Amino acid sequence: MGLFDFFKKKPAAPKVVVEVLYPQTWENGEAPVEPTVLAAEVLQPTPGEAVEIQVPSHTAAEDVAPVAEVVETVETETETETETETETETETETETETETETETAVTSETNLDEGLTKTRKTWSERWNAFMANFRSVDEDFFEELEETLIGADVGAQTALQLTDELRNEVKLQNAKSKADISRVIIDKLVEHYRSQGVNEDASMHFAPEGPTVILFVGVNGVGKTTTIGKMSARYKAEGKKVVLAAADTFRAGATQQLQAWGERNGIPVVAGAANADPASVVYDGVKTAIETNADILFVDTAGRLQNNVNLMQELAKMKRIITRELPNEPQEVLLALDATTGQNALQQARLFKDSTDVTGIVLTKLDGTAKGGIILPIRNELHLPVKWVGLGEQVGDLQPFDADDFAKSLFGSLLIGDDK
Repeated sequence: MGLFDFFKKKPAAPKVVVEVLYPQTWENGEAPVEPTVLAAEVLQPTPGEAVEIQVPSHTAAEDVAPVAEVVETVETETETETETETETETETETETETETETETAVTSETNLDEGLTKTRKTWSERWNAFMANFRSVDEDFFEELEETLIGADVGAQTALQLTDELRNEVKLQNAKSKADISRVIIDKLVEHYRSQGVNEDASMHFAPEGPTVILFVGVNGVGKTTTIGKMSARYKAEGKKVVLAAADTFRAGATQQLQAWGERNGIPVVAGAANADPASVVYDGVKTAIETNADILFVDTAGRLQNNVNLMQELAKMKRIITRELPNEPQEVLLALDATTGQNALQQARLFKDSTDVTGIVLTKLDGTAKGGIILPIRNELHLPVKWVGLGEQVGDLQPFDADDFAKSLFGSLLIGDDK
Protein backbone atom coordinates (compact mmCIF):
# COMPACT_ATOMS: atom_id res chain seq x y z
CA MET A 1 0.00 0.00 0.00
CA GLY A 2 1.35 3.40 -0.98
CA LEU A 3 1.78 6.27 1.39
CA PHE A 4 -1.40 8.03 0.17
CA ASP A 5 -3.45 4.88 -0.40
CA PHE A 6 -4.30 4.87 3.28
CA PHE A 7 -6.18 8.16 2.90
CA LYS A 8 -7.93 7.03 -0.31
CA LYS A 9 -9.23 3.86 1.26
CA LYS A 10 -12.40 4.52 3.19
CA PRO A 11 -12.59 2.27 6.22
CA ALA A 12 -15.81 0.42 6.89
CA ALA A 13 -17.95 2.29 9.37
CA PRO A 14 -17.83 0.37 12.62
CA LYS A 15 -20.90 -0.24 14.72
CA VAL A 16 -20.60 2.00 17.74
CA VAL A 17 -23.06 2.06 20.60
CA VAL A 18 -22.80 5.35 22.49
CA GLU A 19 -24.68 6.14 25.65
CA VAL A 20 -24.86 9.89 26.21
CA LEU A 21 -24.94 10.82 29.87
CA TYR A 22 -25.50 14.30 31.23
CA PRO A 23 -24.59 15.56 34.66
CA GLN A 24 -27.51 16.50 36.91
CA THR A 25 -26.69 20.20 37.02
CA TRP A 26 -24.81 22.65 34.82
CA GLU A 27 -23.13 25.92 35.57
CA ASN A 28 -26.27 27.90 34.70
CA GLY A 29 -28.56 25.25 36.22
CA GLU A 30 -29.95 24.11 32.83
CA ALA A 31 -29.11 21.49 30.26
CA PRO A 32 -27.56 22.73 26.99
CA VAL A 33 -30.12 23.63 24.35
CA GLU A 34 -27.99 23.41 21.22
CA PRO A 35 -26.82 19.96 20.03
CA THR A 36 -23.31 19.17 21.08
CA VAL A 37 -20.89 17.32 18.83
CA LEU A 38 -18.59 14.80 20.51
CA ALA A 39 -15.70 13.01 18.87
CA ALA A 40 -15.24 9.36 19.90
CA GLU A 41 -12.22 7.38 18.77
CA VAL A 42 -12.96 3.77 17.88
CA LEU A 43 -10.05 1.55 18.92
CA GLN A 44 -9.11 -0.95 16.19
CA PRO A 45 -6.06 -3.09 15.47
CA THR A 46 -5.02 -0.29 13.10
CA PRO A 47 -5.55 3.36 13.91
CA GLY A 48 -9.06 4.50 13.06
CA GLU A 49 -10.59 7.87 12.35
CA ALA A 50 -12.68 10.14 14.52
CA VAL A 51 -16.43 9.63 14.11
CA GLU A 52 -18.81 12.51 14.51
CA ILE A 53 -21.79 11.77 16.71
CA GLN A 54 -24.82 13.99 17.03
CA VAL A 55 -25.93 14.33 20.64
CA PRO A 56 -29.72 14.73 21.01
CA SER A 57 -30.81 17.97 22.56
CA HIS A 58 -32.78 18.35 25.80
CA THR A 59 -34.80 21.39 26.67
CA ALA A 60 -36.05 20.44 30.12
CA ALA A 61 -34.02 19.79 33.22
CA GLU A 62 -36.29 16.87 34.17
CA ASP A 63 -35.16 15.00 31.02
CA VAL A 64 -31.57 15.03 32.21
CA ALA A 65 -30.21 11.52 32.91
CA PRO A 66 -28.59 10.78 36.28
CA VAL A 67 -24.84 10.90 36.76
CA ALA A 68 -22.98 7.77 35.65
CA GLU A 69 -19.70 6.70 34.17
CA VAL A 70 -19.30 6.18 30.43
CA VAL A 71 -18.90 2.49 29.82
CA GLU A 72 -17.15 1.25 26.72
CA THR A 73 -18.30 -2.19 25.56
CA VAL A 74 -15.26 -4.13 24.38
CA GLU A 75 -16.55 -7.68 24.22
CA THR A 76 -19.75 -9.17 22.88
CA GLU A 77 -22.52 -10.54 25.08
CA THR A 78 -21.50 -14.10 24.25
CA GLU A 79 -17.89 -13.50 25.30
CA THR A 80 -19.01 -11.83 28.55
CA GLU A 81 -21.31 -14.72 29.42
CA THR A 82 -18.56 -17.23 28.67
CA GLU A 83 -16.09 -15.27 30.80
CA THR A 84 -18.58 -15.10 33.69
CA GLU A 85 -19.17 -18.85 33.52
CA THR A 86 -15.40 -19.46 33.47
CA GLU A 87 -14.84 -17.19 36.49
CA THR A 88 -17.62 -18.96 38.40
CA GLU A 89 -16.13 -22.36 37.60
CA THR A 90 -12.66 -21.15 38.64
CA GLU A 91 -13.96 -19.78 41.95
CA THR A 92 -15.78 -23.05 42.63
CA GLU A 93 -12.66 -25.06 41.82
CA THR A 94 -10.54 -22.81 44.08
CA GLU A 95 -12.98 -23.19 46.97
CA THR A 96 -13.06 -26.96 46.46
CA GLU A 97 -9.25 -27.12 46.37
CA THR A 98 -9.00 -25.04 49.57
CA GLU A 99 -11.50 -27.28 51.35
CA THR A 100 -9.67 -30.38 50.14
CA GLU A 101 -6.30 -28.98 51.28
CA THR A 102 -7.72 -28.20 54.73
CA GLU A 103 -9.29 -31.64 55.09
CA THR A 104 -6.10 -33.34 53.92
CA ALA A 105 -3.99 -31.20 56.24
CA VAL A 106 -6.09 -32.14 59.25
CA THR A 107 -5.93 -35.86 58.58
CA SER A 108 -2.32 -36.19 57.39
CA GLU A 109 0.30 -36.07 60.10
CA THR A 110 4.07 -36.05 59.90
CA ASN A 111 5.55 -38.97 61.80
CA LEU A 112 7.44 -37.89 64.93
CA ASP A 113 10.49 -39.84 63.74
CA GLU A 114 10.48 -37.85 60.51
CA GLY A 115 10.01 -34.54 62.30
CA LEU A 116 13.01 -35.18 64.56
CA THR A 117 15.34 -36.35 61.79
CA LYS A 118 17.69 -33.34 62.00
CA THR A 119 17.80 -33.30 65.79
CA ARG A 120 18.36 -37.06 66.01
CA LYS A 121 21.11 -36.94 63.37
CA THR A 122 22.96 -34.14 65.15
CA TRP A 123 22.59 -35.86 68.51
CA SER A 124 23.88 -39.16 67.09
CA GLU A 125 26.86 -37.44 65.47
CA ARG A 126 27.78 -35.68 68.71
CA TRP A 127 27.34 -38.84 70.72
CA ASN A 128 29.37 -41.01 68.35
CA ALA A 129 32.16 -38.41 68.25
CA PHE A 130 32.15 -38.30 72.06
CA MET A 131 32.29 -42.09 72.47
CA ALA A 132 34.98 -42.39 69.77
CA ASN A 133 37.35 -40.57 72.14
CA PHE A 134 36.46 -42.83 75.07
CA ARG A 135 39.49 -44.13 76.95
CA SER A 136 38.45 -44.49 80.55
CA VAL A 137 35.86 -43.20 83.00
CA ASP A 138 37.69 -40.33 84.66
CA GLU A 139 37.11 -36.65 85.36
CA ASP A 140 38.08 -35.66 81.81
CA PHE A 141 35.41 -38.07 80.54
CA PHE A 142 32.65 -36.38 82.54
CA GLU A 143 33.84 -32.90 81.57
CA GLU A 144 33.63 -33.86 77.89
CA LEU A 145 30.22 -35.42 78.54
CA GLU A 146 29.01 -32.14 80.05
CA GLU A 147 30.25 -30.19 77.02
CA THR A 148 28.55 -32.68 74.68
CA LEU A 149 25.24 -32.29 76.49
CA ILE A 150 25.48 -28.50 76.38
CA GLY A 151 26.26 -28.70 72.67
CA ALA A 152 23.10 -30.77 72.24
CA ASP A 153 21.09 -27.85 73.66
CA VAL A 154 20.07 -29.53 76.90
CA GLY A 155 21.18 -26.39 78.76
CA ALA A 156 24.09 -25.76 81.14
CA GLN A 157 22.08 -26.31 84.32
CA THR A 158 20.53 -29.53 83.06
CA ALA A 159 23.86 -30.76 81.67
CA LEU A 160 25.56 -30.19 85.05
CA GLN A 161 22.75 -32.00 86.87
CA LEU A 162 22.82 -34.93 84.47
CA THR A 163 26.59 -35.25 84.66
CA ASP A 164 26.52 -35.39 88.48
CA GLU A 165 23.81 -38.05 88.40
CA LEU A 166 25.72 -40.06 85.79
CA ARG A 167 28.85 -40.08 87.94
CA ASN A 168 26.91 -41.90 90.64
CA GLU A 169 25.04 -44.12 88.17
CA VAL A 170 28.24 -45.32 86.49
CA LYS A 171 29.72 -46.21 89.88
CA LEU A 172 26.54 -47.97 91.02
CA GLN A 173 26.38 -50.12 87.92
CA ASN A 174 30.14 -50.60 87.79
CA ALA A 175 30.12 -49.68 84.10
CA LYS A 176 33.59 -49.74 82.56
CA SER A 177 33.34 -50.80 78.91
CA LYS A 178 32.29 -48.42 76.17
CA ALA A 179 29.04 -50.35 75.60
CA ASP A 180 28.16 -50.31 79.30
CA ILE A 181 28.94 -46.62 79.65
CA SER A 182 26.86 -45.78 76.58
CA ARG A 183 23.92 -47.82 77.86
CA VAL A 184 23.97 -46.17 81.31
CA ILE A 185 24.13 -42.63 79.93
CA ILE A 186 21.48 -43.09 77.22
CA ASP A 187 19.13 -44.85 79.64
CA LYS A 188 19.58 -42.00 82.10
CA LEU A 189 18.77 -39.39 79.45
CA VAL A 190 15.68 -41.30 78.37
CA GLU A 191 14.62 -41.56 82.01
CA HIS A 192 14.96 -37.80 82.36
CA TYR A 193 12.72 -37.14 79.39
CA ARG A 194 10.14 -39.62 80.58
CA SER A 195 10.22 -38.66 84.27
CA GLN A 196 9.33 -35.06 83.43
CA GLY A 197 6.02 -36.28 82.09
CA VAL A 198 5.01 -38.27 85.18
CA ASN A 199 3.48 -35.40 87.15
CA GLU A 200 3.36 -33.02 84.22
CA ASP A 201 -0.03 -31.79 83.01
CA ALA A 202 0.38 -31.57 79.25
CA SER A 203 -3.36 -31.76 78.54
CA MET A 204 -5.46 -28.89 77.23
CA HIS A 205 -8.04 -27.44 79.63
CA PHE A 206 -11.52 -26.34 78.59
CA ALA A 207 -14.17 -24.37 80.41
CA PRO A 208 -17.04 -26.49 81.83
CA GLU A 209 -19.49 -24.06 80.23
CA GLY A 210 -19.25 -21.06 77.93
CA PRO A 211 -16.33 -20.27 75.62
CA THR A 212 -12.80 -21.38 76.42
CA VAL A 213 -10.21 -18.65 75.87
CA ILE A 214 -6.76 -19.73 74.64
CA LEU A 215 -4.29 -16.85 74.71
CA PHE A 216 -1.15 -17.12 72.57
CA VAL A 217 1.98 -15.20 73.57
CA GLY A 218 5.54 -15.08 72.23
CA VAL A 219 7.93 -12.87 70.31
CA ASN A 220 7.51 -12.05 66.62
CA GLY A 221 8.49 -14.69 64.13
CA VAL A 222 8.04 -17.78 66.30
CA GLY A 223 4.90 -18.91 64.51
CA LYS A 224 2.07 -17.81 66.83
CA THR A 225 -0.38 -16.87 64.08
CA THR A 226 0.34 -19.97 62.01
CA THR A 227 -0.02 -22.19 65.07
CA ILE A 228 -3.39 -20.60 65.89
CA GLY A 229 -4.52 -21.25 62.32
CA LYS A 230 -3.52 -24.92 62.54
CA MET A 231 -4.94 -25.49 66.02
CA SER A 232 -8.23 -23.76 65.24
CA ALA A 233 -8.65 -25.92 62.12
CA ARG A 234 -7.93 -29.01 64.20
CA TYR A 235 -10.57 -28.18 66.81
CA LYS A 236 -13.12 -27.16 64.19
CA ALA A 237 -12.63 -30.55 62.53
CA GLU A 238 -13.47 -32.09 65.92
CA GLY A 239 -16.81 -30.27 65.90
CA LYS A 240 -15.92 -27.22 68.01
CA LYS A 241 -17.27 -23.76 67.20
CA VAL A 242 -14.23 -21.49 67.00
CA VAL A 243 -13.65 -17.72 66.90
CA LEU A 244 -10.33 -15.94 66.32
CA ALA A 245 -9.30 -12.53 67.71
CA ALA A 246 -6.50 -10.68 65.87
CA ALA A 247 -5.04 -8.70 68.78
CA ASP A 248 -1.58 -8.43 67.19
CA THR A 249 -2.32 -4.97 65.82
CA PHE A 250 1.27 -3.70 65.78
CA ARG A 251 2.88 -6.09 63.30
CA ALA A 252 2.18 -5.33 59.66
CA GLY A 253 0.23 -8.13 58.04
CA ALA A 254 -0.53 -10.06 61.25
CA THR A 255 -4.26 -9.37 61.07
CA GLN A 256 -4.39 -10.19 57.36
CA GLN A 257 -2.52 -13.44 57.99
CA LEU A 258 -5.00 -14.52 60.66
CA GLN A 259 -7.93 -13.47 58.46
CA ALA A 260 -6.51 -15.64 55.66
CA TRP A 261 -6.49 -18.61 58.03
CA GLY A 262 -10.03 -17.80 59.10
CA GLU A 263 -11.24 -17.59 55.51
CA ARG A 264 -9.48 -20.81 54.60
CA ASN A 265 -10.98 -22.73 57.53
CA GLY A 266 -14.37 -21.00 57.57
CA ILE A 267 -13.78 -19.47 61.02
CA PRO A 268 -14.88 -15.92 61.93
CA VAL A 269 -12.11 -13.45 62.82
CA VAL A 270 -12.59 -10.42 65.07
CA ALA A 271 -10.17 -7.65 64.04
CA GLY A 272 -9.53 -3.96 64.60
CA ALA A 273 -7.77 -1.18 62.76
CA ALA A 274 -3.99 -1.12 62.38
CA ASN A 275 -2.25 0.02 65.57
CA ALA A 276 -5.54 -0.14 67.46
CA ASP A 277 -5.54 -0.95 71.17
CA PRO A 278 -5.06 -4.75 71.30
CA ALA A 279 -7.16 -4.94 74.47
CA SER A 280 -10.15 -3.52 72.58
CA VAL A 281 -9.89 -6.32 70.02
CA VAL A 282 -9.73 -8.86 72.85
CA TYR A 283 -12.86 -7.33 74.38
CA ASP A 284 -14.71 -7.53 71.05
CA GLY A 285 -13.50 -11.11 70.61
CA VAL A 286 -14.79 -12.18 74.03
CA LYS A 287 -18.14 -10.50 73.39
CA THR A 288 -18.44 -12.20 69.99
CA ALA A 289 -17.56 -15.60 71.45
CA ILE A 290 -20.21 -15.20 74.15
CA GLU A 291 -22.92 -13.92 71.79
CA THR A 292 -22.31 -16.65 69.19
CA ASN A 293 -22.04 -19.44 71.78
CA ALA A 294 -18.55 -20.33 70.58
CA ASP A 295 -16.67 -23.19 72.19
CA ILE A 296 -13.17 -21.73 71.80
CA LEU A 297 -11.76 -18.23 71.37
CA PHE A 298 -8.15 -18.06 70.18
CA VAL A 299 -6.42 -14.74 70.87
CA ASP A 300 -3.34 -13.78 68.85
CA THR A 301 -1.20 -11.20 70.68
CA ALA A 302 1.61 -8.81 69.77
CA GLY A 303 5.14 -10.13 69.96
CA ARG A 304 7.56 -7.28 70.29
CA LEU A 305 10.91 -7.87 72.02
CA GLN A 306 10.48 -10.18 74.97
CA ASN A 307 12.15 -7.69 77.35
CA ASN A 308 9.75 -4.89 76.37
CA VAL A 309 7.94 -3.86 79.55
CA ASN A 310 5.04 -2.36 77.59
CA LEU A 311 4.33 -5.72 75.98
CA MET A 312 4.08 -7.45 79.35
CA GLN A 313 1.78 -4.71 80.63
CA GLU A 314 -0.40 -5.09 77.54
CA LEU A 315 -0.66 -8.85 78.09
CA ALA A 316 -1.69 -8.26 81.71
CA LYS A 317 -4.33 -5.79 80.52
CA MET A 318 -5.73 -8.33 78.06
CA LYS A 319 -5.99 -10.93 80.79
CA ARG A 320 -7.86 -8.51 83.07
CA ILE A 321 -10.38 -7.81 80.31
CA ILE A 322 -10.88 -11.52 79.68
CA THR A 323 -11.37 -12.37 83.36
CA ARG A 324 -13.77 -9.43 83.80
CA GLU A 325 -16.12 -10.90 81.19
CA LEU A 326 -15.32 -14.57 81.86
CA PRO A 327 -14.05 -14.96 85.46
CA ASN A 328 -12.55 -18.44 84.91
CA GLU A 329 -10.68 -17.53 81.73
CA PRO A 330 -8.27 -17.78 80.04
CA GLN A 331 -8.00 -21.53 80.49
CA GLU A 332 -4.72 -21.64 78.57
CA VAL A 333 -1.87 -19.17 78.03
CA LEU A 334 0.34 -20.90 75.48
CA LEU A 335 3.86 -19.61 74.84
CA ALA A 336 5.04 -20.23 71.28
CA LEU A 337 8.79 -20.84 70.96
CA ASP A 338 10.85 -21.35 67.83
CA ALA A 339 12.89 -24.54 68.25
CA THR A 340 15.47 -23.31 65.74
CA THR A 341 16.62 -20.59 68.18
CA GLY A 342 17.90 -23.09 70.75
CA GLN A 343 19.04 -21.45 73.97
CA ASN A 344 17.40 -18.17 73.01
CA ALA A 345 14.05 -19.97 73.21
CA LEU A 346 14.91 -20.99 76.77
CA GLN A 347 15.63 -17.36 77.67
CA GLN A 348 12.34 -16.25 76.16
CA ALA A 349 10.53 -18.90 78.18
CA ARG A 350 12.12 -17.60 81.39
CA LEU A 351 11.08 -14.01 80.74
CA PHE A 352 7.52 -14.80 79.72
CA LYS A 353 7.06 -17.17 82.64
CA ASP A 354 8.17 -14.42 85.05
CA SER A 355 5.76 -11.92 83.47
CA THR A 356 2.68 -13.96 82.54
CA ASP A 357 0.87 -17.04 83.79
CA VAL A 358 2.09 -19.40 81.07
CA THR A 359 0.31 -22.76 81.21
CA GLY A 360 2.21 -24.53 78.45
CA ILE A 361 4.66 -24.39 75.56
CA VAL A 362 4.12 -24.81 71.83
CA LEU A 363 7.48 -25.64 70.27
CA THR A 364 7.32 -24.73 66.59
CA LYS A 365 9.56 -25.58 63.59
CA LEU A 366 10.93 -28.69 65.29
CA ASP A 367 11.26 -30.41 61.94
CA GLY A 368 13.59 -27.71 60.62
CA THR A 369 16.17 -27.71 63.39
CA ALA A 370 18.85 -29.83 65.03
CA LYS A 371 18.14 -28.18 68.40
CA GLY A 372 15.19 -30.27 69.54
CA GLY A 373 17.04 -31.06 72.76
CA ILE A 374 15.89 -27.66 74.05
CA ILE A 375 12.71 -29.39 75.24
CA LEU A 376 14.58 -30.96 78.16
CA PRO A 377 15.80 -27.74 79.87
CA ILE A 378 12.44 -26.03 79.25
CA ARG A 379 10.69 -28.78 81.17
CA ASN A 380 13.49 -29.53 83.62
CA GLU A 381 14.49 -25.99 84.62
CA LEU A 382 11.27 -24.05 84.14
CA HIS A 383 8.78 -26.83 84.93
CA LEU A 384 6.63 -25.77 82.00
CA PRO A 385 4.88 -28.55 80.08
CA VAL A 386 5.44 -28.74 76.34
CA LYS A 387 1.87 -29.28 75.09
CA TRP A 388 2.30 -29.12 71.33
CA VAL A 389 5.11 -29.52 68.81
CA GLY A 390 5.17 -28.31 65.21
CA LEU A 391 6.60 -30.89 62.82
CA GLY A 392 5.73 -29.43 59.41
CA GLU A 393 3.60 -27.07 57.33
CA GLN A 394 0.32 -29.00 57.32
CA VAL A 395 -2.42 -28.59 59.92
CA GLY A 396 -1.96 -32.20 61.02
CA ASP A 397 1.73 -31.57 61.63
CA LEU A 398 0.90 -29.71 64.84
CA GLN A 399 0.79 -32.59 67.32
CA PRO A 400 0.32 -33.06 71.07
CA PHE A 401 3.64 -33.64 72.82
CA ASP A 402 4.33 -37.02 74.41
CA ALA A 403 7.54 -37.30 76.46
CA ASP A 404 7.87 -41.05 76.01
CA ASP A 405 7.44 -41.00 72.24
CA PHE A 406 9.75 -38.01 72.00
CA ALA A 407 12.54 -39.77 73.92
CA LYS A 408 12.26 -42.85 71.72
CA SER A 409 12.29 -40.82 68.52
CA LEU A 410 15.12 -38.54 69.63
CA PHE A 411 17.61 -41.19 70.64
CA GLY A 412 16.55 -43.64 67.96
CA SER A 413 19.16 -46.35 67.39
CA LEU A 414 21.12 -45.22 70.46
CA LEU A 415 18.49 -46.76 72.71
CA ILE A 416 19.73 -49.98 74.24
CA GLY A 417 17.46 -52.64 75.62
CA ASP A 418 14.33 -50.66 74.72
CA ASP A 419 11.90 -51.20 71.90
CA LYS A 420 11.60 -48.18 69.70
